[in-house]
Amino acid sequence: MSKRARVAAKSAAPKKAKVRDVFVAVPFAGLTDETEWIALRELVPAATAPLKLNAELTEKYGDRDITLATILPMAWPAMVKADGRILLGLQRHVQSGDVNRDLAVALLNALETTPGQSVAVPALPGQGERLGDLLADGPLDLTMHETFGFWLDEGQDDDPGVAASLESANGAIAPTAKMAAVKAAYWTRMGEKSHIRWVLPHAESEALDALATLGAAGELTLGEQTRFAGMFRAHGRLVPVWDLPVDSEAAEWEDALAQFATRFEAALGKELTPEARKAKQGLIGRQLTLR
Repeated sequence: MSKRARVAAKSAAPKKAKVRDVFVAVPFAGLTDETEWIALRELVPAATAPLKLNAELTEKYGDRDITLATILPMAWPAMVKADGRILLGLQRHVQSGDVNRDLAVALLNALETTPGQSVAVPALPGQGERLGDLLADGPLDLTMHETFGFWLDEGQDDDPGVAASLESANGAIAPTAKMAAVKAAYWTRMGEKSHIRWVLPHAESEALDALATLGAAGELTLGEQTRFAGMFRAHGRLVPVWDLPVDSEAAEWEDALAQFATRFEAALGKELTPEARKAKQGLIGRQLTLR
């Protein structure tokens, strides 16, 4: 083929559509347990929750056993066990600007993957279905785990290599407990401190104003020996953080957190005083953002 013919053939070939990344600031908005999805992705080391496909996909794929997991081995996006069970990982290495769409594509690809084989996912998922289009949405029935033993099938830990890998992963788990006083709040112990972190279910501006009102009134702590450490933004929601005595346990702070939640609800929607506006600037200056 002549050079001219090759150039003509190349120009005549259909061009592959370019997939662009799109950033979605509040990716879990619309899901019943939005704040728990955020907490499992950003706060909780080891937890699982069953997921159920909607009626249309159940008719197509059957009543598949699907489990949402905080993280999978090597931060894989999904696993399909030899018996067809699917594990969907929230915390992963490869991700786009739309976490919800990433998870939806991982789930769809897992549904099409032969049991026991690796699940392939694209670096950029492109436009398409989101979790709300695939799942029978509802509250997450969470199970907290002290180890990553849920990764393994029965007998797998007999393999020395698997056992060593699991031991290493387990060693990185910080003690974590789910608080009962409010949704999406978790106690954890890290190093020399214990903390409580709470994913607030309100728009950022609304939540920030309420925190500023409490800050101006000196009501941001959870009581004596505690400190309001600041907050971070995660997937479009604010997450306040409290420092606690390192030797305290989660159950000791249920009442204090419930009382704070009552104060917080009362502060929502209040017009900011000059003192609260000053407190707001201080809060903004200490705010971090997680994507």
